[in-house]
Amino acid sequence: MKSSFSDIISGDTPVLVDFYADWCGPCKSLAPILKEVKNDLGEGVKIVKIDVDKNQELASKYQVRGVPTIILFKDGKQFWRQSGLLPKHDIVSKINSI
Repeated sequence: MKSSFSDIISGDTPVLVDFYADWCGPCKSLAPILKEVKNDLGEGVKIVKIDVDKNQELASKYQVRGVPTIILFKDGKQFWRQSGLLPKHDIVSKINSI
């Protein structure tokens, strides 16, 4: 998983990584918001969902302490991260700002 994850986040297209858990209520609320973000931005963003229970090593590497946590990467670098539920316009404006 590590090498493929670093391949995923290393492109010049922004990558929004959603660290989530199946048991997390706010995570379930964030899912349709992320679908709207993808519909609005199309090829301008990749959205990747990472289940923290199945990928504990990766969640630990990025110090994910709570879910949902979204992290925005571009060229392999972390540009922004936020925990909790966010409105679509906040997420879109962050992606458009990099």
